Amino acid sequence: MQSSHLLLEEPIRLASILEPSKPSFFPAMTKIIGTVGPKSRSVEVIEACLKAGMSVARFDFSWGSDEYHQETLENLKKAVKNTKKLCAIMLDTVGPELRVLNKSEKPIALEADATVTLTPDTSMEASSEVLPINYANLAQAVKQGDTIFVGQYLFTGSETTSVWLEVVETKGQDVICCVKNSATLAGSLFTAQASQVHIDLPTLTESDKEAIATWGVRNSIDFVSLSYTRHAEDVRAVRAHLSKYGDLNQTQIFAKIENVEGLKHFDEILQEADGIILSRGNLGIDLPPEKVFLFQKAAMYKCNMAGKPAVVTRVVDSMTNTPRPTRAEATDVANAVLDGADAILLGAETLRGLFPVDTISTVGKICSEAEKVYNQSVYFKKTVKFVGEPMSHLESIASSAVRAAIKVKASVIVVFTSSGRAARLIAKYRPTMPVLSVVIPCLTTNQLRWSFTGAFQARQCLVIRGIFPMLADPRHPAETTNATNESVLKVAMDHGKAAGIIKPHDRIVVCQKVGDSSVVKIIELEE
Repeated sequence: MQSSHLLLEEPIRLASILEPSKPSFFPAMTKIIGTVGPKSRSVEVIEACLKAGMSVARFDFSWGSDEYHQETLENLKKAVKNTKKLCAIMLDTVGPELRVLNKSEKPIALEADATVTLTPDTSMEASSEVLPINYANLAQAVKQGDTIFVGQYLFTGSETTSVWLEVVETKGQDVICCVKNSATLAGSLFTAQASQVHIDLPTLTESDKEAIATWGVRNSIDFVSLSYTRHAEDVRAVRAHLSKYGDLNQTQIFAKIENVEGLKHFDEILQEADGIILSRGNLGIDLPPEKVFLFQKAAMYKCNMAGKPAVVTRVVDSMTNTPRPTRAEATDVANAVLDGADAILLGAETLRGLFPVDTISTVGKICSEAEKVYNQSVYFKKTVKFVGEPMSHLESIASSAVRAAIKVKASVIVVFTSSGRAARLIAKYRPTMPVLSVVIPCLTTNQLRWSFTGAFQARQCLVIRGIFPMLADPRHPAETTNATNESVLKVAMDHGKAAGIIKPHDRIVVCQKVGDSSVVKIIELEE
């Protein structure tokens, strides 16, 4: 992984672009979250997705039954066992989503300049004249001139599958709109979004609470992706809800920023959440198109400096139906990596797309190429300056480990951790080599039973750029009075050798706790 890194600021030989990329055990340092569903729920396809580079499986609860998602998850467990690759589970909430209901499922053709009425009367049949919507207060929320978008799987940008409406007037609870572009809506359910309009529905709906309390508890979910996060209080409310259910107090909350309201409260949300998902599909409707890139760069910078994972969505929409991305999409993936993304989230591309495995593989290859020209040196200095002095003890150790690994051209950083915090801090400084995070389970009790923690912490590293976790034998303590912990280190080394990232004569940087002190040491391997 520690290849000769070119930088975009340096002259790049154009001939080098034509050289084939070298295959590696880790497709990329940047992680890939895949949404599993109709086209990606069989054991065979999930196995292929894991081998291609998917490290987190996202279950979208805005559609599908509890039983459907459970069947998919059982297939995922089999695939994990067969491939011996860790995979985390993310539950994506519905949130205050506006939906147009089409009970007949007949295609609805809308013509430009025609008039259509949005009504809360869900007993009505959807047609080109009337669209029933699941929100009674829309007429009070919008005003003349406001824009409303309606489409399936939210707006790939194709004018033939989503429609742009402009509010003409309101009559009682009905909203009369002018159709701005011709489109055909197909399917039983369409998503609607009113641009920059406050929707007074709870962020965590009753159906979301039910999904967490049943499916989430049963499957010890690693992440909750909180749709339409608008305030830090939304995150606190979900955390309080999770704390009611035993092990779920370890579940991390990723706030999805997908409207202007969430953007306005971004700093407070970032402080409260465990990670941020930049949901560019919805946000691209709430914001003018020319502002989306600015939000991405500003938000990513804030996440990086806070040491919290940033996830980018909607990068290769066209791969839902084609085996190759557009040139702009390929560049977009690379720019997300250069901006500092920890992970790329694939939605419709893997959920219902025709090429889920190819999509993951392609995105991984683009990420890998972008990582080769990522200017780690500039980023490192910027992060150290942002943190300031005096640094905390752990922050100092983490930055020193990364600095040492780069100076000695180490092939890998091995970090021993029980909470995952040390590994996350090292990853914050974006080392150019993989971080093998050896998670040592801890024995805990709730006064009723004893249990080992560690599985959550290992899987939750799977969303952070550069960290590759492994769960150690619980008999090995994370803290030791000996200068080394040879047995655990040997397991990590063997894993690295099997992966092809550790070779004879390589240098390894090891970060571990010895007694009350944290130690960074450099090991030079023999034959």
